Amino acid sequence: MGGSLNANHLSFLAHGALWTVGLSLIALIGGGLAGFVVALARISPVRAVRILAAGYVQLVQGTPLLVIMFLTFFGLPPLGITVSPLAAASVSLTIYVAAYLGEIWRGCIESVPRQQWEAAEGLALSRTQRMAKVILPQAIRIATPPTVGFMVQIIKNTSLASVVGFVELARAGQIINNALFEPFLIYVIVAVVYFALCYPISRLSRVLEAQRGRGRARLSVETA
Repeated sequence: MGGSLNANHLSFLAHGALWTVGLSLIALIGGGLAGFVVALARISPVRAVRILAAGYVQLVQGTPLLVIMFLTFFGLPPLGITVSPLAAASVSLTIYVAAYLGEIWRGCIESVPRQQWEAAEGLALSRTQRMAKVILPQAIRIATPPTVGFMVQIIKNTSLASVVGFVELARAGQIINNALFEPFLIYVIVAVVYFALCYPISRLSRVLEAQRGRGRARLSVETA
């Protein structure tokens, strides 16, 4: 891929961008499922479960994602577990996303007004029924803006997958730069692509947050 920047280089960058999107979706889906379990565990009536979930969150949030990547890719083979760059990146990001989304969603669940919890208890619903029919539907509306906003962090953090050899957008840019030696041009293009991926999501997050704020304001006026 030597010479000057051409269509082949741009195609390679586009392929890397697609893998960035794909890896982000894997992390969001896998981390979302695990994060939901973490969120429920954090508010569990069983103290041991709460402690274990809190320990997981503190451990992951206190460990750089880069170190988690290294542990997954380089630490598992000596134990007899060989993982591909894609698997290592996916598992590491899933672990990371689960801890953060778990805390975001725990806060959203606990922010549901206490009157709603009490009303559900007054209807003699079981804990599972209270969560499924009363609390979680309200928590989902509260959680949507911060969850959408966190997707930006997921996209940007996929760039760390390059350290284990996975070719996403940042790694594709690095490979092309090693061939062309035009770092300013290449990394400007990479930055523009990241911006094109992240800005619409961050904008959507702000719009959703503004709509939720207006909804709260209307509700306050109506109940005043």
